[in-house]
This record gives sequence, C-alpha cells and structure tokens, in this order.
Amino acid sequence: MRIKKSKINLWSTSTLSLLILYTIFLIIPLFVLLSESFLDRDTGQFTLENFQRFFGKKYYYSTLLNSFKVTVSVTAVAVALGTTLAYFFSRFKIRGAKTLRILIILSSMSAPFVGAYSWILLLGRNGVVTQFFEKIFGIAMPDIYGFKGILLVLSLQLYPLIFLYVSGALSNVDNSLLEASENLGCSGAKRFFKVVVPLILPTVLAGSLLVFMRCFSDFGTPMLIGEGYRTFPVTIYDAYMSELGGNNSFAASIAIIAIILTLVIFLAQRYIANKKAFTMNSINKIRPVQIGGFRNMLIHLYAYLLITLSIAPQVYVIYTSFRNVNGTVFTSGYSLNNYIIAFSKMGNAIRNTIVIPLTALAFVLTFAVFIAYLVVRKRSKITAAIDTVSMIPYIVPGIVVGIALATAFSRPPMVLTGSMTIMVIALIIRRLPYTIRSSVATLQQIPITIEEAALSLGASNIKTFWKITIPMMSAGIISGAILSWITMISELASAILLYTGKTRTLTVEVYTQVLRGNYGVAAALAAILAVLTTLSLVLFNKVNKGRDLSM
Repeated sequence: MRIKKSKINLWSTSTLSLLILYTIFLIIPLFVLLSESFLDRDTGQFTLENFQRFFGKKYYYSTLLNSFKVTVSVTAVAVALGTTLAYFFSRFKIRGAKTLRILIILSSMSAPFVGAYSWILLLGRNGVVTQFFEKIFGIAMPDIYGFKGILLVLSLQLYPLIFLYVSGALSNVDNSLLEASENLGCSGAKRFFKVVVPLILPTVLAGSLLVFMRCFSDFGTPMLIGEGYRTFPVTIYDAYMSELGGNNSFAASIAIIAIILTLVIFLAQRYIANKKAFTMNSINKIRPVQIGGFRNMLIHLYAYLLITLSIAPQVYVIYTSFRNVNGTVFTSGYSLNNYIIAFSKMGNAIRNTIVIPLTALAFVLTFAVFIAYLVVRKRSKITAAIDTVSMIPYIVPGIVVGIALATAFSRPPMVLTGSMTIMVIALIIRRLPYTIRSSVATLQQIPITIEEAALSLGASNIKTFWKITIPMMSAGIISGAILSWITMISELASAILLYTGKTRTLTVEVYTQVLRGNYGVAAALAAILAVLTTLSLVLFNKVNKGRDLSM
C-alpha cells in the first residue's frame, strides 16, 4: 500500500494529465478527421470516393504538384540566400551588422501574406514601381502574380530562418579547421563548399525542413498573389469552406493526404540528418575579419541589397497606412484617416490579438517546462511517447489543425467551435513543439548534479524543481516565450477557419480588409501588427541582454 502511494507524485500526475490532454485535443481530433475522410457525404457509409475524387481530377491533384514546385524552389532559394549571408556575417566585418541582424529578424516575423500584399502595392499591375517604370521609361515590368510572385514573397520571408540556423551552427565551427584548409591550399569558394558546408549540413537540413513545412502550409500568400496558381493549402481551405454546414469529408481527405506527405518528408529529413550528424567542440571560434577592396564591396552590396528587399514590404505598408484613400485607390495627401477607420471597424481585434495569444502562451510555457523536465529528467516509455506525440503538430499544417479541431469540437459532448477557447487550443497545439524543443535544449545544458546537491541537503523534489531548476531554465524559457508570442500574434492558418465576429484577430482582419479592397485600412492594421512585433523583439533583446538570436 505504501509503494502505491509513493508512485503518485507531481511527476506521475503531470505525465498522466499531459497524456489525457494530448489525447483529447490532438489524437482524438486527428482520428475524427481520419474517419471523416472515409465517409460518404450522403449516406455516411465507408467510401474511398473522396480520395478517388482528389486523385482523379487534374484540377485537384495539380495543386499538389504546384505546392511541391513552390516549396522545393523556395527552400532552395532560401538556403542559398540564408547560408551565404550567415557565412558573410560570421567571416567578415560588415558595417552596421547589429542593426542589419535586427532587420533580418523583423522581416521574418510578419505574416507572409502581409509581404504578398505589400509586393502587390509595389509591383502589381497598378503598383508604384510598375507605374514608375512604365510612365518614365516605357518599360513594362514582369508580372508578379502566380508562381514568380509566390516564390519572391516566400523566399524573402523565409531565408532569415536559414540565416538564424546557420549563424548558430557557424558559431560552433572551430576556426582551426578553416585555417588548416587554407594552409593546404583550399580557400575562398572552394573552402566554403568543401569544408564549411559539410560541417553545417545537419543544421542546414533542419532549417530546410522548417522552411519546407512553413512554405508547404502557407495559404495566405498563394491566395493573395497566386491568381489562379492554386496550391494545396488553398484547395483544402476552399474545399472546407465550400462544404461548411453540409459535408466536409472531402476537405478531411485532402487534410489526411497533407499529413501523410509532410510525415514522409519529416521522416526522410530525420533519416538523412541522423546519417550526417556529428559532434564538434569549438575552442577557436570563427571571428569576423576586416577585408578591403572589391571583395568587401561585393559582400556589403549583397548584404544590404538582400536585407533592403526583405524589409521593404513592411516599410512600404507602414508608409501607405498614412496615405489618403478614395475607394480602393490611393490618392495624394497624408492623414490618419486609415487609422481612424481601422479603430472604428476592428472592434475587439486588438484585444483578441493580445488576449488569445497571451492565454495560449501561459499554457504553452507551463506545458513546455513540465514536458521538457519529464523528457530529460524522468525518462520512461510514457514520457518518450509524450515527446513523440508533442512533435506531431510540427508536421501538421496549421490549416489542417484548424479543420481537425473544428470537426471534432462542433458536436457533443464538447462543443467549442465559435469560442475563444478553441482558438487558444489551436495556438497551444501549433506552438508547443517549438517551445518544448528550446526548453529541452536549455535543460540538457544544466548539470543534474546541482539538483542532486539540493536533494542531498534535504530539499524535496518539488522544492528543488521550483527553487533550482526553473530559475536556471528561466532565460531560455523567457526567450522562447517571446519568440512564441511573436509567431502567435501573426497566426493566420488556423485562425482563419476558427474565428467568429467576436474572436477575430488583427491578422484575420488585415486579410479580410485586403480581400475587400480596403487597402488603406488593411495597411493601418498591418502597421499596428508590425509595431506590436517590433516592440516584442525589443523586449526580447532586453531580456536576452543583447545576445544574437540563433536557432
């Protein structure tokens, strides 16, 4: 009897509670989605018709090919741009490097569709750059709509992720290896491809997977700038919205195909990354060196041009937020009219943009700390299972999470659709894997001997956890929290399916106003979102004590 009592403690209770919560809010919704995909819309009987319909019509399966074309192209371009830029920042002194790093991070933190909207204002048919070249030089600018536009927007939006990953990896490369290769006659581009790239390859693969997943699941950008170039997430969204209230089996079947595809890609990446994995201790870190001449000029030109193009959409959207608007056309003169209209129209959008992510963030932090501790300090088959299950949302597109939750919780015994709760749950599920991984990484760096010392001095397990472990993890937890917050306030994929008039957020409002042609109001709302993101990054820098952000 005494043995049974000793097994019921904080950790066993936490493990059981987490397992139950994951079962209710992730496993069951995915099973409901799976069962829904095999149901006939009229009879409710088992059928494969939904899958046959998708693979039997080019209209549907071509969107899958389009998505792969976009995703592979964006990943390749983002890797090339981000890796090169990170290498330049690590190896050479660049003027204004700290400011440039902040601009790189800022350019990656906004919602991708805001970038698409800005590029339409710049290079669209009536865009300011398009009109300038046409009127002054008589030159017709290339069409920005379709595949080229999606490639441009997503590449400039996602290469900073590769930059951050590779910057972190390069900080662990021992400079002695580069010096040795130079002594052996291997320098310049040859050294980069023969020595540097193999050393950072596991990190590049991890960053590529993140870019691939984000690009594959993004539907806001193709919806705005695709113009007939339909991608997979757009098809899922259209199928679900058109079937809403009647039958969503077809949307569920497409969502299941999306999960299978991303799972295959994830496993392939893990297999290749494990084959290439190795450990390295850096004693002599790479230090940026000053170079001169033509090479220095080219490096600065590359860095400044790329970062200017990345940040230009956000700067321009803030600029247009102050311009006067007549209908859907910007006119001469400046005012605060767009902001006045925006504040009068958006109701609770600002409040929701703060309250919903903040509530989700509190749960994300609590769960992430407990899961990280269980995975690292209390290893067992059950905690290993929780660790595996917690990573499922990493490979499930946001729009699929939205459909799964809406399908599972639109009927008794638990009806949550239309509530703020379901939006909070969606954010928790979507962002928890990232915070868990950062918390696990932080905890793995803390020697267990410190906790053992506290226990040997008479402290209980709970007191040791609260007084020793949590404070030592605090820096990593807070940094992860702020980064999670930034991605939460710009979440669109799941929010666009789950919101109602009472729970709409700024991101949803911006998207809605752009579709309605209210460009001035959309610009004002996007500017408010950009200010919120910038303030969050400033807070992050303050908490992080000026250290560079890396992944």
